[in-house]
Amino acid sequence: MPTHQTDGRSRGASVAARPFQVRGRFITAIALRLETESLDEDFYALLDEQLRSAPQLLLDAPLLLDLGKVPDLVDARQVRVLLEELRSRNLHVFGVENASDPQRRLAEGLGLIPVLIGRDAPVEKAGQDRRRKIDKLLPPDNMLVTEPVRSGQVVVAERGDLTVIGSVSSGAELVASGNIHVYGTLRGRAFAGVYGDETARIFCQRQEAELLAIAGIYRTSESIGDEMRDRCLQVFLKDDGLKLEAVT
Repeated sequence: MPTHQTDGRSRGASVAARPFQVRGRFITAIALRLETESLDEDFYALLDEQLRSAPQLLLDAPLLLDLGKVPDLVDARQVRVLLEELRSRNLHVFGVENASDPQRRLAEGLGLIPVLIGRDAPVEKAGQDRRRKIDKLLPPDNMLVTEPVRSGQVVVAERGDLTVIGSVSSGAELVASGNIHVYGTLRGRAFAGVYGDETARIFCQRQEAELLAIAGIYRTSESIGDEMRDRCLQVFLKDDGLKLEAVT
């Protein structure tokens, strides 16, 4: 009677040789929160207008559907049409968040992943509570990058500030739970305060960014304006909006 290998390796293979590796990845996803169940022509016209005004925001970004405001959206045909319309616009929809039990079952049937990240809470409370838990468990872990960040690279500082001594190329991403400092030209995307810290700021020596965001509030290159281009500046939240201020 022949024996069968059950560990995925041949008899003569080295014990250390494995056919795969499991690794963690930090993914910056964009959420499209549906505010209405009327997914009609007006809905798609407004979506197209948003895409024209901020094309860099959704460029190659993974997309979640936030269903928290539409708990009664459980029509499989309607959701299937929505997915087809989004994907026809090159939007990479992969999952749903804030879904009810019927919506989760519907999403799974359509090949979407229910992402359990919780419902929205006031940023000041959620951010403060999360920071308190992190502070109790782990010390700050600021990150220093001493070379340019090239297109396609994603640099993440999960428990502190991120400082880059050099430029950040178009197509690169900087992600930090705290502040972001760039001693060079910032051409890519910068996400500060990603766990809800509204006090976080972005500083750069020269601003040519594709996107700037703090605690989920963002502005793209199209909405920043030419007056803040090629300037040394700081970015912060004020009155529920993202403000850019030149540093003289």
